[in-house]
Amino acid sequence: MNIEQLQSKEYFTIGDAAKICGVPEYTIRYWEKSFGLIKPIRKESLHRRYTKSDINTILKIKDLIYRHKMTLEGAKKHLNRFMAIGARPKADEGLRTARDVKFLKEIKETLSQLIKE
Repeated sequence: MNIEQLQSKEYFTIGDAAKICGVPEYTIRYWEKSFGLIKPIRKESLHRRYTKSDINTILKIKDLIYRHKMTLEGAKKHLNRFMAIGARPKADEGLRTARDVKFLKEIKETLSQLIKE
């Protein structure tokens, strides 16, 4: 799935979500139950339909667990703290939210100032 297809779609199947995020379908289902932050829409056939917000949350969980080597419990605490401050992306935003970009720019500016001092 390329970027154009990703941006044009509103809802994704679990197979699409697995391809986009690079994790197996069973991992997504497990994280869905464990974290409670991924809430796919269920069709009448009970098939899951994930929003862009769900995909973004799955990518954040993956980053915390795989790259930052957090445990599931540590990732849950981190995400709950992150979500408590209102940083959960909306469904209509892309995979990288404007808030994320603003936050990263603020971090960059702060680090630049610290380096100068």
